[in-house]
Amino acid sequence: MELVAGAAERLLTDEVVSVSGLFEGSEDIAVARDLAGDFLADAQAVHGLMVSETARGAVELVVSELVTNARKYAPGPCLLTLEIVGGAVEVTVWDSSPTLPVLMGPDPTRIGRHGLEIVMALGQSLSLHREPVGKRITTVIPLTDDTATGRVL
Repeated sequence: MELVAGAAERLLTDEVVSVSGLFEGSEDIAVARDLAGDFLADAQAVHGLMVSETARGAVELVVSELVTNARKYAPGPCLLTLEIVGGAVEVTVWDSSPTLPVLMGPDPTRIGRHGLEIVMALGQSLSLHREPVGKRITTVIPLTDDTATGRVL
């Protein structure tokens, strides 16, 4: 199956809820952020998962930062995948550039280029992988402020 810009495919198995979208233009950054918000709303309403407002805001901000960077620094489309596993959402963005981002040291006078710092501050983990074509960046954000819970009883 082929995904087009802004399109999404949903998959539900026993333990995995996910959504993916392919984005090709800078105007799609807002669409990616909306996809993340809608995905988390569905996870809560349809699948009975608890999603805190903190988690919703963090996921939307991380999606915005990662998709913005992919659109800004890599030619061609980028692929966003959100997957809920074990009480957290894995946010993954693939793009066609093999160049891994570099974390810059803290500098309150620097304007811009704080995206990776934001992603690292909001996520439990960050992984950067070169792929046969491009790279994949993944971070994990807990769905609730208390990671011991995750389902509405």
